[in-house]
Parts: sequence; structure tokens; C-alpha cells
Amino acid sequence: MILADKIIELRKKNGWSQEELAEMLDVSRQSISKWEGAQSIPDMARIIKLSQIFGVSTDYLLKDELELPAAAAPARADDPDYPARTVTLEDANTFLGIKEANAGRVALGVMLCILSPVILILLGGIQELGMIPLTEDQAAGFGLVPMILMIGCAVALFVTCGMRSSRWEFLEKEPLETLYGVDGMVKERREYFRPVFTRQLTAGIVLCVVAVLPIFSAMIMGDDETVWHVIATCLLLISVALGVLLIVRSSIVWGSYQILLEEGDYSRERKADNKRFGNLEGIYWALVTAGYLAWSFITFRWHQTWIVWPVAGVAYGAVIGIARAMTRKQ
Repeated sequence: MILADKIIELRKKNGWSQEELAEMLDVSRQSISKWEGAQSIPDMARIIKLSQIFGVSTDYLLKDELELPAAAAPARADDPDYPARTVTLEDANTFLGIKEANAGRVALGVMLCILSPVILILLGGIQELGMIPLTEDQAAGFGLVPMILMIGCAVALFVTCGMRSSRWEFLEKEPLETLYGVDGMVKERREYFRPVFTRQLTAGIVLCVVAVLPIFSAMIMGDDETVWHVIATCLLLISVALGVLLIVRSSIVWGSYQILLEEGDYSRERKADNKRFGNLEGIYWALVTAGYLAWSFITFRWHQTWIVWPVAGVAYGAVIGIARAMTRKQ
């Protein structure tokens, strides 16, 4: 069997498309197509990387007379014998640079989503109190325009960041084998970032906790039908937005180090769990988001509905824990 046929056979046994294999090798799909059509052959560096990805020897790929051993059958990602993906020092530096750039953008997008109803709440509240010469529909219209624009900007940030980091998604899902110098570089950068992470995470949590103080202050200053309650609700959202900005930004950067070191949520055991429970996570957070938006828009109690997120975060840990326990029992 020639090299072209072996590449086709191994790719199909692993269930990969030409595009997926091309992404792993950092080449174009056309290159894979030419290799499989025997129109060209990969260079030695690509041959070595192919052997690592497929879990076979370079001899098997290069010698036509050798057949595929039974042990080289496709493996699962949670199998300890699953071939690890090689990460070079250049790969690691590029990935960390993209994550650091995306961290600020993603955090800004989340902040915009939280801040988006502030103008709507402010205009609706002061209109209801008769402080501005607008009808209820006009106040809602003027408030919805910036809300939609802010959400649109946030979605654009999420999409662009996702596209920039899409080629590195395998780092979060598959076993990794880092080459010489990668672990040392990542650990050094992590230790340099550690005090920044601690400060930003602490400040973010404090801002989220003290966000309720304006509501308590408004309760002291008057009844529910005062402008202070409207302002307090807006201040609560602003404080939470700033806190979440710091938490999300620092957590994404810190998470990028854990990804390369395969620690914490990105250990090989967790990666296997994530493959099993990926759909559960998507369904859970979709339902939480739908419930939050429905409750908020029906009641317009934005100063209360934010409690959904910390409760959902704690509950998510319990849901995943139960799912893992049931899987292991089976």
C-alpha cells in the first residue's frame, strides 16, 4: 500500500475529514487532497507529524510493504493510548498571544451584554415617575436602540474571537505532548501573571458582591416608587458588569496556561468528561439564559434577576457532578 492510500485509510479510521487533518498539520485542505491523490508527498516534518497524529511509525508510512498493525486501530480521546497532539514552542506562544488578545474582547462583550438594559431601565423608570415628557412606548424605543446595538457589538466580538481561536480548539479537547521548553515557558508566564490574576479576580468578586449596596441604600432613602430605586438598579448592573469584566478577562488568560499544562479543568480526565458532557453543558446554559431573559423582560426586575447567574453557576457544578457519578456507576 502506498503512502497516499495509507493516509486515506488512517484518516477515515479516525473519522477525520480532510479539513480536520489539514488543521492538525497546519496545511491547506488542497495539500491533503494532493497527498491522498498521489499528486505530491509531504515533507519529512509532515511525515513525522502524521505518524504522531495517527499513532503509527514513520516506517509504516514510508515503506509500501508494511501493513497497518492491529494496535493502530482508531482510539478514543479518553483512551490513555490515544495519540497526543504535539505542541511546539512556536505553537504555544501563538496560542497564548491569541488568548490574551481575545480575553479583553470577550470580557468587553460580556460587559456590554450586562450593561445593555441600563438605558432602557433608566428611561423606563424616570418616564413612569413623570420626570421626562415621553410616552411609555417612546421611552422603551429609545432604550431598546442602544440595548440592541450593544448586544450586536458583543455578538460581533464573540464571533471574531471564536474565529481567531478556532484552529486551536483541539488544545482544549485532546491529549497534548509539549516539546522541550514549552512547559517551562508556560509556567514562567503563569507565575508572572499570577499576582495580576489574583488582584483582578478578587476585585471582580468584590464588585459583584457590593453591587447590591445601591439597592439597600435606595430602600433606606424611600419607597419603591422613587428615582433612587431606578438609579440603584442601574448602578447594580454597572458594578456587576465591571466585576464580570475583570473575572472573565483574568480567567481566560489563566485558563490558557492550564490548557497547555493540562491542569485543572483541562486535565486529560476532564477532557474525556467534556467530550461526554459537552451537549449537556450547551443545553443547560441555553435554558438558563432563556429563563433569565424571560424572567427579566416579563417582570422588569433586573435588580433581582441577576441572581440567576451565581445560582446557575453553583447548580451547574452539582449537575455535572451527578452526571459524572452516574456515568462511573454505569
